[in-house]
Amino acid sequence: MLRALATSLLAAAAQAATPTDVVHWWTSPGEIAAKQALAEAYRGAGGQWRELGVGASEQARTVVFDRIAAGNPPLAAQFNPSRALARLAREGRLNAIDDVAAQGRWTEVLPAVLLDAVKVDGHVYAAPVSIHMPVWLWSSKAALAKAGVKAEPRSMEELFAALDRLQAAGLIPLAHGGQPWQDLNLFIAMLANTGGRDLYLAVLRDRDAAAMQGEALRQVLLSYKKLHRYVDPASPGRSWADTTALLVSGRAGLQFMGDWSKGEFTQAGQQPGRDFGCSPGLGPRSPYIVSGDVLVFPKDRDGSALPAQRLLARTATAPATQLTFSARKGSVPVRTDLDTRTLDSCAQAGAAALRDAGRLVGNTELLLATEEQTALERTVSDYWNRDVPVQAVQQALAKILQNTNTRRLP
Repeated sequence: MLRALATSLLAAAAQAATPTDVVHWWTSPGEIAAKQALAEAYRGAGGQWRELGVGASEQARTVVFDRIAAGNPPLAAQFNPSRALARLAREGRLNAIDDVAAQGRWTEVLPAVLLDAVKVDGHVYAAPVSIHMPVWLWSSKAALAKAGVKAEPRSMEELFAALDRLQAAGLIPLAHGGQPWQDLNLFIAMLANTGGRDLYLAVLRDRDAAAMQGEALRQVLLSYKKLHRYVDPASPGRSWADTTALLVSGRAGLQFMGDWSKGEFTQAGQQPGRDFGCSPGLGPRSPYIVSGDVLVFPKDRDGSALPAQRLLARTATAPATQLTFSARKGSVPVRTDLDTRTLDSCAQAGAAALRDAGRLVGNTELLLATEEQTALERTVSDYWNRDVPVQAVQQALAKILQNTNTRRLP
């Protein structure tokens, strides 16, 4: 009797120690709706969903790092494909899910650039949940009509012409939230749309010295700085969601932001093509930057969490979950084998771009080390907010990307 009681108590203790919660930063209205779709699908598959929502990605990742270090890991955690993910895997902190990937035929149904992003040393350590391209161009149909802009811009010349018309009409031409990460995001939009795929990769992946000191990057930086004249005085410190709300209300005309913005339009009852426009770049061959959300699965003490983690990975990547999650969040499904005709025109445009391997490039978190990303963000934000010679910026970018200097601009 005593032995049976002791066994029961040990089993209960082990069960209590098994992680069950998911740490995430899906906290805006559109993100919450999408997260609920994942939670409902997981519960429907037999899982127990508990969650810890944290307001920003940096804080959420810090929570995960601290909990892992303290021996209290969550069941799963939202991450972006990044060097930080690879570091956790190489430190032996994450469970590999190669079996789930094999059963789900991920090599056949996921874009190669995304599958490579969740692999570390040949093993799969994360389940992709959504694909986001961070530099879509969004437009308010009402604002454009008021300004006499007949169509969304499809070139840099058309972009600046539309911004001038919006400004003349008394509207906010460019909705931009003046936070450092948003400043960098806007620079990446200019790099991709002005410089194209070749310059994007030459600078961020290849660290090519000639490209970083060349005229093409200089023109990117000048175009980026020129955009500053089109933002409103309330821009500094504003969140991306509050910035998108300016388009939703018709007070602003254009915004470069990730396709998570679409969730804010849809939550307001607006429809693409009727109320707002969306384009994954200014031209049909502009780079499609692959970013998005993945789930990582920290190791627990005795491995008891692994069955639930595998179930969550299978559920998150299942076709039905993918379609529902993307419809609510504004993302593009991670799978290329889905019939996306049930999704709106924005998601269909993203899905079409995703099938064009020649357009796909990795996001900055994949291409840069954490300290490089931080230094690049700081340098670009300094340039956005201060009067700094463009030559000094190019020199600073070269030093950062060649790992010789991460100081602020002089």
